[in-house]
Amino acid sequence: MAGDDLFSVAGRVACVTGASSGLGRHAATVLAQSGAKVVGVARRAEALASWQREAGGDCAGVAGDVADRDGLDTLVARICAPFGAPDIVVHAAGLNTREPADDVTPEGWDATLAINLSAPFFLSQKLVPAMQAKGWGRIVNFASLQSFRAFPGGIAYGASKGGVAQMTRAMAEAWSPHGITANAIAPGFFRTELTAAVFDDPERAARHAAQTCIGRNGEPEDLDGPLRFLCSDASRYVTGQVLMLDGGFTAK
Repeated sequence: MAGDDLFSVAGRVACVTGASSGLGRHAATVLAQSGAKVVGVARRAEALASWQREAGGDCAGVAGDVADRDGLDTLVARICAPFGAPDIVVHAAGLNTREPADDVTPEGWDATLAINLSAPFFLSQKLVPAMQAKGWGRIVNFASLQSFRAFPGGIAYGASKGGVAQMTRAMAEAWSPHGITANAIAPGFFRTELTAAVFDDPERAARHAAQTCIGRNGEPEDLDGPLRFLCSDASRYVTGQVLMLDGGFTAK
């Protein structure tokens, strides 16, 4: 296998959580436009329908809450219904309550860890057996700058994303012997619903851009190459890794 075929996802079935907005929506669109059959999962049905119209290709939307553990078996059945069991799962759903440490509530803490950390594990756990049967699978988690750096108002989010980095390594240890790679993308500052507070402050956004080696904040298209790499045969010997997609923010 050579050239573009290495990076092909054509014909693969992919599940992308958080597909209604932000980088999750962009990831779902990229995979669909690259030839994958994509099931987008999010809580907002209308936003999912909008994504389907935008993405084109073989797409299906499943409205559901990935953090609802009691409903997970039903959700998985709905995910598998349109195209069969996924070969690829991208965990992009996320929550950042931005509560200072002194103001963190049990409710905010639990909701953040449920969506950012617990849901990727338990959904993967349900989808892995079908990947094992095929001898091929790709798990792509979403880590963060806060997997490794502490930011103001980010103690719950940072704890969850630090957990994602370690969970990714543990997933690789558990499942890569069966042909399933597990890796994570850690975006820097991209303009999404989660980072609206940053980009609403031009001076703050400019400071973050200046902190990168490249000299700018991220654009959604910066996700495309790394995502296709981690979802394809090109990354067959890469597992348990966190790829910093941050323009060199963490290099300085």
